[in-house]
Amino acid sequence: MEGISMLEINIPGFGRMKLENLVCDFTGTLSADGKLLPGAKECIVKAAAMLSVHVVTNDTFGTALDELKGLKCKVVVLEGGDADMQKENYVKRLGADTVAAIGNGNNDRMMLKVARLGIAVVGQEGCSAQAIMAADIVVKNVIDGFGLFFNTGRCIASLRF
Repeated sequence: MEGISMLEINIPGFGRMKLENLVCDFTGTLSADGKLLPGAKECIVKAAAMLSVHVVTNDTFGTALDELKGLKCKVVVLEGGDADMQKENYVKRLGADTVAAIGNGNNDRMMLKVARLGIAVVGQEGCSAQAIMAADIVVKNVIDGFGLFFNTGRCIASLRF
């Protein structure tokens, strides 16, 4: 994922974020019932021009690779029962201070907490209370989550002290 730039946002009281990576969950975040949500593909394309996009998922419905085919993002399908730890470690390996993370499930809570910017999505499949508590911002859908990067004033409005 060469040539990726950085998104810098300075938020009074919250600090300066120098984001290089976006880590997204797939099931319930980018998709509903295993199908990519309307508008999600366009958001990934737009975000990939600013950040290195990673989709890290348990892939509950087994559709992530097909649904994301051809998009400029790295897809990692997790195995085993410790997805929360695997996602947290993935964010740490990228450099947590450079990561914005978007998710909705219990297995996303740890990555939301360690990422420089954690965004919980309350979409069609809901959002775990633990993910909400770990996030910096809660949005009603993933399109609004991506919108925080495309209009950084929204981040500032939500997070400033």
